[in-house]
Amino acid sequence: MNKLSASTSPYLLQHANNPVNWFPWGAEALQKARDENKLILVSIGYSACHWCHVMENESFEDEQVAEIMNEHFVCIKVDREERPDIDQIYMSAVQLMTGRGGWPLNCVCLPDQRPIYGGTYFRKTDWMALLFNLANFWEQKPDEAKEYAVKLTEGIHQYENIGFVNEQMENTPADLEAIVKPWKQSYDFKEGGLNRAPKFPMPNNWQFLMRYAYLMQDEETNVIVRLTLEKMAKGGIYDHIGGGFARYSVDGHWHVPHFEKMLYDNAQLIGLYSEAFTWCGDELYKKVVAETIAFIQRELTSPENGFYSALDADSEGVEGKFYTFTLAEVEAILGDDAGLFAIYYNVTNEGNWEEEHTNIFFRRDDDAVLAEKLGIPADALVDKIAGLRNQVLEARAKRVLPGLDYKILTSWNALMLKGLCDAYRAFDEPAYLELALKNAHFIKDNLINKNNQLSRVYAKPTGDEKLDAIAFLDDYALLIDAFIALYEVTFDEAWLHQAKALTEHTLDHFYDNATGMFFYTPDYGEQLIARKFEVMDNVMPSSNSVMARNFKKLSLLFDESEYEAIAAQLLRNVKKLMAKYGSAYSNWAMLLLEDVMGTYEIAITGNNAGAMRREVEKRYVPNKIILGGTKGSLPLLHDKFSTQTRIFVCVDKTCQLPVTEASSAFKQIKYLD
Repeated sequence: MNKLSASTSPYLLQHANNPVNWFPWGAEALQKARDENKLILVSIGYSACHWCHVMENESFEDEQVAEIMNEHFVCIKVDREERPDIDQIYMSAVQLMTGRGGWPLNCVCLPDQRPIYGGTYFRKTDWMALLFNLANFWEQKPDEAKEYAVKLTEGIHQYENIGFVNEQMENTPADLEAIVKPWKQSYDFKEGGLNRAPKFPMPNNWQFLMRYAYLMQDEETNVIVRLTLEKMAKGGIYDHIGGGFARYSVDGHWHVPHFEKMLYDNAQLIGLYSEAFTWCGDELYKKVVAETIAFIQRELTSPENGFYSALDADSEGVEGKFYTFTLAEVEAILGDDAGLFAIYYNVTNEGNWEEEHTNIFFRRDDDAVLAEKLGIPADALVDKIAGLRNQVLEARAKRVLPGLDYKILTSWNALMLKGLCDAYRAFDEPAYLELALKNAHFIKDNLINKNNQLSRVYAKPTGDEKLDAIAFLDDYALLIDAFIALYEVTFDEAWLHQAKALTEHTLDHFYDNATGMFFYTPDYGEQLIARKFEVMDNVMPSSNSVMARNFKKLSLLFDESEYEAIAAQLLRNVKKLMAKYGSAYSNWAMLLLEDVMGTYEIAITGNNAGAMRREVEKRYVPNKIILGGTKGSLPLLHDKFSTQTRIFVCVDKTCQLPVTEASSAFKQIKYLD
């Protein structure tokens, strides 16, 4: 076994028996490279990554390839989900060199960690040739290698770099329209999503566009959001048997998934579909949320109430084998009912995927439409399919399960915690809040130390170890956001004060006064070759955009003018970039939307504050914060407590007269009147 055998990362442990002499990232490997003047080969991936497995099988398990790697390089394996700071640097390098990125990410560096070459997946023969060429280049032309490393490292420092913007700019509806107008050119009005393949869910994109469509009364965007949510929920990217979404579809119509299921996608999609239900009341959205939460509870929840990271695409070495069925397999499970099930989920004897006779379940028709075609009541069809689905689920559970990445990450758990709060707001289902509180207490007890430092990765206690306080800005930003959301559904100020304490920690250790931005790494963290900002939103919102929105919310909740100024500066810094590529700034655009439209502060106090909160949540008011309870110390609640339950609607530091009915409060919100 190599040096990875003592790791806790499932991804690193997958490589522990490779003939490659892998090291984990750390002092031993880096010192060895310096002592022996060897190039460093940094190979980055994650447990659920299909092409990472392919490259391992083709190259890293091959003795001939391993001999080359071991002779000429110090080989370091990195789990990108544990060390996104390392991934961020070398991904920037590869994108600068090749114009694209992805995983596996393979970067060759000088002994001082500065990169000179990189790429993603390589076939075995190409990989071997590349290794020989790079080793020869380093041996014969070290000065050229160093010159290139200098230029590339300068590029990494400049990549996604942001400067301080002094100019005071008024934010207007025209700014929002300028972001969305070019975005509309890529709407796919036939299949939903954007007009491209592969298709990623991108939950934050659709959350912004949903809010934009509603608040700006944009019918075109309204149509594309509704269509996208429906197509994703009916497509093969959604697991119709077990619930939950795959990471993306390889085609342009959501049919064929890349079968890995990630916690971060499903957490955000729970929130998206929950909010969409409040927006338009579609029962399909409610079903998706319930089934996805059930999937998380069944397959990604630890005994300690943490949430695991991911499920592999592969089982028994075959992509999608766990999730796909032949018609014969369906018939063996369901007998005479297989025909109805096959019609509902488009199962055929020929198959609907590349593998012969193999089917990915997906839907075309609404239940009412299909029921009419079949000549049966819609309710009867839905009930029948639900029973058949459970039979298939029970049968599927007996198969060899996909690999589980059992890491518990603070940032991804925070996304799930927020998603559960969103689901509770939308559906008033006590079980969702119960699960949220269990997870919140798990995080509080295991991942936050007395100095308000986070640990990114949960390590099960063995008795005498100390909390490993290595965490990054996304861990802090997303957890602050989740704790604010938990306060809003419980009115328990302890969560809000914990959010504020974590926020103060980020100001002390991540904030850069020179740029008005937050570094991704703390000032007490490991010093890598660059200290970067994370600015652009992707499959998850960027940590700086989440912090900007956190500061805005906390400025209102605590009446903190400093927080408001920080949020405004962050937005100013990126505003000019947003119209060029709206999809990469969707969470920033949400902050801009809230600034333009205003944020309603809805305070609910009195003996029945909790019940009244539930009434208020029934109407869609996306640009609001909500606070209250029977007691509290927040400035906006001062002098507002009494036994009578009252609602105070405030905006721009001005509160209207209190009312005692939710319907009366809605009349004080201008677009609901």
